[in-house]
Amino acid sequence: MKKIPFLLSIFILISSCGACQNKNNDNKKTTNANTYAKTITVSELKEALYIYASDDFEGRKTGEPGQKKAIEFIKKHYQNNNIPSPISDGDYFQEIPESYFEGKASGDSENVLAYIKGSEKPDEIVIISAHLDHIGVSGNGEINNGADDDGSGTVAILEMAEAFKIAADAGDGPKRSILFLHVTGEEMGLFGSRYYADVDPVFPLKNTVANLNIDMIGRVDAKHEGKENYLYLIGSDKLSTELHDISEAVNKAYVNLNLDYTYNDDNDPNRFYYRSDHYNFAKNNIPVIFYFNGVHADYHKPTDTPDKIHYEFLETRTRLIFHTAWELANREERIKLD
Repeated sequence: MKKIPFLLSIFILISSCGACQNKNNDNKKTTNANTYAKTITVSELKEALYIYASDDFEGRKTGEPGQKKAIEFIKKHYQNNNIPSPISDGDYFQEIPESYFEGKASGDSENVLAYIKGSEKPDEIVIISAHLDHIGVSGNGEINNGADDDGSGTVAILEMAEAFKIAADAGDGPKRSILFLHVTGEEMGLFGSRYYADVDPVFPLKNTVANLNIDMIGRVDAKHEGKENYLYLIGSDKLSTELHDISEAVNKAYVNLNLDYTYNDDNDPNRFYYRSDHYNFAKNNIPVIFYFNGVHADYHKPTDTPDKIHYEFLETRTRLIFHTAWELANREERIKLD
């Protein structure tokens, strides 16, 4: 074996120790991700959703009193957990004027924003989104509670935000910033996400690494009755193969759901890729994943109530999205577009 000069050997030893330390830190990060994911629980998801999808919120139609109750509920959650707004201290609402909704809303409305600032790359942003609105009250006076659509996505984000905050308080916060984005006006035509992306991106779109969008993850569709361990993913490979590969690897490592790509087909007659808020990020070349359980008999009906949510599935699916966000936020390099 060739001898190494003494000073060079010392340098190699120090460098090797540094590499080992980095590897140990990465392993610690991975281990801790599981710890924080376990703070996302059935009981807390259920407690929040029974409030958020109650009759008190009057179906959360954009611009109406029930929607105002919804944004106050979301804001209070962030305040109670000391999760700040990126807009300004105490101001969680991105105001959208009534005129922006093209005559479809009966008043001004708001997106709700909160975030965890990244510890190493704070200017790079991972956005987790869901729409906070629903379709309101039917003509016969029945309230459309929207427990699955999209109460399930809303409370999932609240639980993930809490998990990331616990991590940050433990000195284990994400390297990149995480934006928790609750958008309004989705049911009327993706207005809230369009306003954020096209009019007032609080963080520059060029700095946005990915958007993980959640719209209905608390139920089971007819196709999967009896084999409920599934989730539809849409868009994961359309702009970044790397994002798709990361998503698959995270699922296998932590959750092992059956990831169904039926609606990811370019020829999908339902055109779900264009029908939820991720699309306003995808059209700006931001890689996206849309998480979805498929439609069911209670879709857009007064019968979409919190007692019909499968909370164990909601917990598992939320943990999958948390792990994916954790991985995207903590990678050395941001994911690349194809």
